[in-house]
Amino acid sequence: MIIIKNPAEIELMRKAGKVVGDLLKYLEEKICAGMTTKQLDELAFNFIKRAGATPSFLNYGGFPASICVSTDEQVVHGIPSNKILKEGMLVSVDVGAKLNGFQGDAARTFMIGDAGEEKRKLISVTRESFFKGVEQFIEGNRLGDISAAVQKHAESNGFSVVRALVGHGIGREMHEDPSVPNYGHAGHGIKLEKGLVLAIEPMINLGTYKVLTLDDGWTVVTADGKPSAHYENTVALTENGAEILTL
Repeated sequence: MIIIKNPAEIELMRKAGKVVGDLLKYLEEKICAGMTTKQLDELAFNFIKRAGATPSFLNYGGFPASICVSTDEQVVHGIPSNKILKEGMLVSVDVGAKLNGFQGDAARTFMIGDAGEEKRKLISVTRESFFKGVEQFIEGNRLGDISAAVQKHAESNGFSVVRALVGHGIGREMHEDPSVPNYGHAGHGIKLEKGLVLAIEPMINLGTYKVLTLDDGWTVVTADGKPSAHYENTVALTENGAEILTL
């Protein structure tokens, strides 16, 4: 069931979204070679608590940390550990926070030092693909218009779109209907209407779109071991058009 939000609920989601957006900016400033992914998680936990919010991911379905930290060929859901970040790595950080009963969810891929032109382009195109999707988040359009725009931009730049994982509706729950694929056909799917809030999140791979889940039951990796990038925001369709709540 798709839950349409009223203006008061979207205002509460703005506040949760601001915690998430501010946290990602904070982590971008802190992330560097030599630190562990667990240290990033500790920074995030403390930041969320100071903001008066709750880490959405901690114990969600048994997930053991406050954020997901995925490196290079890891697409999403990487579990923070004593893994040390190194020069040239891509690091995808996915964060969620709950405040006043509502969720915010967003992700970024960061580059540690100089990771080279290929990885730099992957990050850039993944981000651009998100904004191509948001351009289609217009009242009266179809959900497939968002999906098709993401896919077209990523594939036209020589990258592939993960199909086994999708974006989602979001509100009081982290994952609500509808699912938001990053691939599809324009003109298909539900009609977009005011009050719809989506987590739009392109996951774009350098090589094949196929992915595997590791034995930990969480970490998703590319099937060919090539890098992946992730860019996500929580976006509401308001009277003034699409509003990104986590920037």
